[in-house]
Amino acid sequence: MNPLLIRNAHLLDPEGGYDGPGAVRVRDGLVFEVLRSAQADSAGAEEVVDARGAALAPGLIDLRARGTPDGVSRLAAAAGVSTAVLASDPSAPADGPARVAALAAPGRAGARILPAAAATQAMEGERLAEIGLLHEAGAVLISDGDRAIGDSRVLRRVLRYAAGFGVPVAHRPIDVHLSRGAVAAEGEFAARLGLSGVPDVAERIGLERDVAIAEGTGAPLHLDGLSTAVGVAALAAAKARGAPVTGAVAIAHLLFNEVDMGGLDTRFRLDSPLRPESDRRALLDALADGTVDVVVSGHLPVPPERKHVPFAEADPGGATLHAFLPALLSLHHAEGLPLLDLLRAVTLHPARLLGLPSGRLQPGAPADLVLFDPNAPVIMDALGSPFDGRRLQGRVLSTWVGGRRVYEAAGPPAR
Repeated sequence: MNPLLIRNAHLLDPEGGYDGPGAVRVRDGLVFEVLRSAQADSAGAEEVVDARGAALAPGLIDLRARGTPDGVSRLAAAAGVSTAVLASDPSAPADGPARVAALAAPGRAGARILPAAAATQAMEGERLAEIGLLHEAGAVLISDGDRAIGDSRVLRRVLRYAAGFGVPVAHRPIDVHLSRGAVAAEGEFAARLGLSGVPDVAERIGLERDVAIAEGTGAPLHLDGLSTAVGVAALAAAKARGAPVTGAVAIAHLLFNEVDMGGLDTRFRLDSPLRPESDRRALLDALADGTVDVVVSGHLPVPPERKHVPFAEADPGGATLHAFLPALLSLHHAEGLPLLDLLRAVTLHPARLLGLPSGRLQPGAPADLVLFDPNAPVIMDALGSPFDGRRLQGRVLSTWVGGRRVYEAAGPPAR
């Protein structure tokens, strides 16, 4: 692998807090030198990339995406994501070492793929999976995905076993009884549309139970899929008293609310469901003040035939990975959230949660990098998601994983 110099860039360093001109040298797959000067002379036999003033940041880390490993790897690279955690699929649960090892196999053409293993056998919430063996096989996260574990004894055992092996646990905080069969957020809007709704208190009840179990065991817990004001308020209270918890929200819930599905457009059929604007604003505030630690793509492709049905019968989910960075940047352009704070939620914070050395623009860190134009207009492809056809800002130009370029935008090269 040839040495690399990326110069004439606008560096965005979430860990160091630097936002300004600079250049980065890469050696042997690692960041070798970070210069706070846009102009840097080549040191000889190294590839030189002229960023032409584009933004250079650590590659994004997505903690929740579903799909085939190769498909997610390629799509993630084009989205500026250098590392994607592949969520366990209920149709083929990653609840055995062989399955996890296959997902963790190196050599993908695009982004690095790290598997999340199931917490329970067949993701049914009843019997523990072999957490130690799954971790040895390459699992970096233990989670039953969108399936909440209703049995408190089982969740307690999952946390205790996972903590013993040093692998984090992610769990969807929801009361399984209050949420069963719901397809929308409970309220006047859902009632007018004739949709079964889940009350926001279901998230609060689930979250407070989960936090109590984490506090009782002392094991860290990552609360994924937050969608309500009462949920993030409960998370803030838990953090204030020192509970070992972190929280995540999907990017779609930061941009859309229940009104967006007003025409019963199944592209907006998500789980967690979209909620009122007051909840969306609360999520944004929680992200801004640090209550919410991580933003995920929540990428979950759904076949068209499972969306071209009545709203209540449609499968929840959508292909959102391609819109991850532009959607995140829209929170900076339209909502005024500081860009470095947004980047921390998709680089440094998920890296720390998983214990990875990436997510940083510092010497010695893996050369996982994304070069992008934060102001370039882009039209989202129609892939079956709330972002279909949306005009956003932010074009990924190049993505590197371990110093190897895994994506370069079509058109004039950034050299």
